[in-house]
Amino acid sequence: MELLTSLIDLVLHLDAHLLSLTQQYGMWVYAILFLIIFCETGLVVTPFLPGDSLLFVAGALCGMGALQMGIVIPLLILAAFSGDNTNYWIGRLTGAKLLSGTKLIKREHIDKTHAFYEKHGGKTILFARFLPIIRTFAPFVAGIGLMRYRLFVTFSALGSLAWIGSLTLAGYLFGNIPVVKNNLTLIIVGIMVVTLLPAIFEVIRHRRQST
Repeated sequence: MELLTSLIDLVLHLDAHLLSLTQQYGMWVYAILFLIIFCETGLVVTPFLPGDSLLFVAGALCGMGALQMGIVIPLLILAAFSGDNTNYWIGRLTGAKLLSGTKLIKREHIDKTHAFYEKHGGKTILFARFLPIIRTFAPFVAGIGLMRYRLFVTFSALGSLAWIGSLTLAGYLFGNIPVVKNNLTLIIVGIMVVTLLPAIFEVIRHRRQST
């Protein structure tokens, strides 16, 4: 319970925590940012880590001069891209073991997943970047579904560039406007809610179709 409370506090007051880390650790904060984005996109067990809100706050700190935009954007694009690819290969290399080790995953489901990613996989990988939780699982499922790596890596690169660039620049441009800066916690909550809405609507739609 205490861990959950600490995590909620970290996410909701990300601006204060990240600024404090910047003041305490200096250049090492870039390594912390890299690690968070890499794990949020690259490990299926850490979809709860802040992604969109972290990028917005990092951009705002660049606007304050606490971080350097010329380091943040390239570094986090690399983190997102390498995390995506790590997740893909974990799925691809462990897919056969998952198939043989459990009855929950059937070969026909993998074949259908493969067919889906061959047809829609590119835009799925691209748009999943902007959906929390989904962006953590999309590359893993793409790997299990044996999506062609050349197709995956192309859209993974485009998605990393679009996701990191847009949210970091948004924070840089708007994060230090007084009304935004004074209500940054609400802005962070708003970002999380807005980015989760498409996934919520999709779940509701599927449930209605199945009834």
